Amino acid sequence: MVNKIILIGNAGQDPEVKHLDSGVSVANFTLATNESYKDKNGERVTQTEWHRITLWRGLADVAEKYVKKGDLLYIEGRIRTRSWDDKEGNKRYTTEIFADSMKMLGRRTDQADSEESSAEKESPVIDSPETDDLPF
Repeated sequence: MVNKIILIGNAGQDPEVKHLDSGVSVANFTLATNESYKDKNGERVTQTEWHRITLWRGLADVAEKYVKKGDLLYIEGRIRTRSWDDKEGNKRYTTEIFADSMKMLGRRTDQADSEESSAEKESPVIDSPETDDLPF
């Protein structure tokens, strides 16, 4: 069985880092990924998906020092879903990505400071192959 996910996206916020009593660090932040396609009218539509990222130990320490909101990141890890009961006794669920690997691919501020065209300044979009048989 395989539980593996690869994401490339922008950090939605600076990581929140906690240092446990045992000395282990854990970092949490969101990551935005974009999907772009053309609708039935030929107009480009971009959808953003938000992912909860959790980093442990050395990766958490790297994130604390270097990751900032807007940074372009490559994340490789596993999907985990957990549940709990809220104050009213309702069952709640959340799905997180437990990262095994993280690579920093660039910063939005670096892009804004360079002399790139405005099209290159937009957040990266990974296009899927266009097909004519979309369901809409």
